[in-house]
Amino acid sequence: MTDSNHGSSRRRFLALGGATAAGSLAGCFGLFSDDSNQVGVSLSDFRGSGPLVESRGEPGGTSIEDLPPLEGEITVYLGGGEGGLYVDLFDLFEQAYDDFSVNHRLDASSSLANQIIEENDAGATQADVFMSVDAGSLGAVAKAGATQSLPSEALDAVPGSFQDGDGRWVGFAGRARAIPYNSDQLSESDIPDKVSEFPDTGALEGTMGWAPTYGAFQSFITAMRLNRDDDAARSWLESMQDHGVTEYDNEFAVSNNTADGELAAGFANHYYALRVRSGRSNAPLDLYFTEGDAGALVNVSGMSILDGTQKAELAENLARHVLSAEAQEFFATRTFAYPMISGVSPVGDLPSIDDLNPPDIDLTELADVQGTVDLMEEAGVL
Repeated sequence: MTDSNHGSSRRRFLALGGATAAGSLAGCFGLFSDDSNQVGVSLSDFRGSGPLVESRGEPGGTSIEDLPPLEGEITVYLGGGEGGLYVDLFDLFEQAYDDFSVNHRLDASSSLANQIIEENDAGATQADVFMSVDAGSLGAVAKAGATQSLPSEALDAVPGSFQDGDGRWVGFAGRARAIPYNSDQLSESDIPDKVSEFPDTGALEGTMGWAPTYGAFQSFITAMRLNRDDDAARSWLESMQDHGVTEYDNEFAVSNNTADGELAAGFANHYYALRVRSGRSNAPLDLYFTEGDAGALVNVSGMSILDGTQKAELAENLARHVLSAEAQEFFATRTFAYPMISGVSPVGDLPSIDDLNPPDIDLTELADVQGTVDLMEEAGVL
């Protein structure tokens, strides 16, 4: 992106009070008519709260009011640390539909992916749907032939870069790599457009934090290997250590300590800074998005329908519900993820997902986590 004004607006962070909203929500937006067997949930039930969410207008896209009702019992394997939040979404669907229920198993994405592949090979699939915070795990399951095609109504709602080329998985929530920085200590001009330049940037030397054991960071390094090569990724990790970087257990801690001034900047998914700002609206914490490299990676949580399910129609309908206006508002305002449909805006003053400039890589190739762990061990990071 060469337009300097566009680049500046793309990097601007949070305007509290709902700068992205078209207007305030007046009262409850009833989803269901009285003559159905569905109970009355409203948009406010799906929507989060707090200063980043205030004054948002009604989301665009297909409302669950316009979808076929969810009926029956379905089993979902939920992969990753955000899975507990997805259970909250299932609870809302169960409130909306008297005849719908979800059985779920929550575990690491990679563990569930391996189990699905084993079950599929044995012809004994135990789940109907796989939902994962990791596109690599979704890709591994699809590559193993353990999935069915998703309905066109779901695939058509999501940009092609955030779904499988054969329609075997689709993203429903995005997370962008970003640089949280303390705005009392740094300005945008102190932060390079490429993460490859970070070790040699004086204002950042000895002032940054990362969480190398965290899955999102390892996906970032995997993207660096794909975008450049293993030698470049190893060299970057070694240079960052040589120039001084502080290690944390997770990326919320990186963002929180940046807000506290213990760090000048760090590496983290975008939504951790949003969570800090949601609780501390005056924290001197902004976000910077790099350009076209691993530091600009946009990964997705997504879902697939498992081969061997006897409930394909219900699973397809669930996929459409997860991509409904209300569910996408849930992901945007409760988890601060990037929504996947164009009718729902991200919270605050985040750039739209179309304005980000991620590297040109196949997200399913992020599955090579072991190769990244090996490389990080060689570099002395792990």
